[in-house]
Amino acid sequence: MNTTGNAKRGRVIAIDGPSGAGKSTIARGIGSRLGLLHVDSGALYRIMTLAALRASIDCNDAAAVADFCTRVDVRFVVRNGAVAYLVNGEEPGDAIRTPEINANVSPVSKVPEVRAKVNEWLHSMRALGDLVVEGRDIGSVVFPDAIARFYLDASPEARARRRHLEEVAKGMAAQSEEAVKAALRARDKIDSTRKTAPLTIADGAVVIDSTALSIDEVLAIVEEHSRAAL
Repeated sequence: MNTTGNAKRGRVIAIDGPSGAGKSTIARGIGSRLGLLHVDSGALYRIMTLAALRASIDCNDAAAVADFCTRVDVRFVVRNGAVAYLVNGEEPGDAIRTPEINANVSPVSKVPEVRAKVNEWLHSMRALGDLVVEGRDIGSVVFPDAIARFYLDASPEARARRRHLEEVAKGMAAQSEEAVKAALRARDKIDSTRKTAPLTIADGAVVIDSTALSIDEVLAIVEEHSRAAL
């Protein structure tokens, strides 16, 4: 169930970066190694987008999305070392990872009212314990008091390859790798130029280019800095 702020406020490690940079893999790995709850903030924007599409809301109509977002109810449960999301009692699963969601999540996520709602949800999760939160503005806006901040990046080619392989593994490869790269570039532009909480490198963040690094190598860097902060 949802929680509100109370006497206990969990510490936060923030991992930001663009799509396909490896945030989810690294956040899950660090959560497992350090006993932190993994929080995927991007999934909340995808849930909002899915809900809007199912309600026949035009995702490019900012006013309609702003009005609609106040009626979306998401509940939180701790499961397998992560915070899971329930919408109408059910987890959305891969329904939030489809090309249709990918094409509509940026206009939804740039609506200020949507970001305020998601940030409210994220802040409430501190009552659950220490968190490793991945997203695009976690260290810069959502949790400026995060005890450690990281910005993961990679070349557009590497990010597109990873995202395409992920879609293939899930049986959702409706796009070519080139189409995925074009979609990622488009989202990068929207996310980095939006007026509200643009994708940026937070002050004091450790920047990691994962293009030529293995998962274990990136985990080692993040773990070293995180352990020093905990």
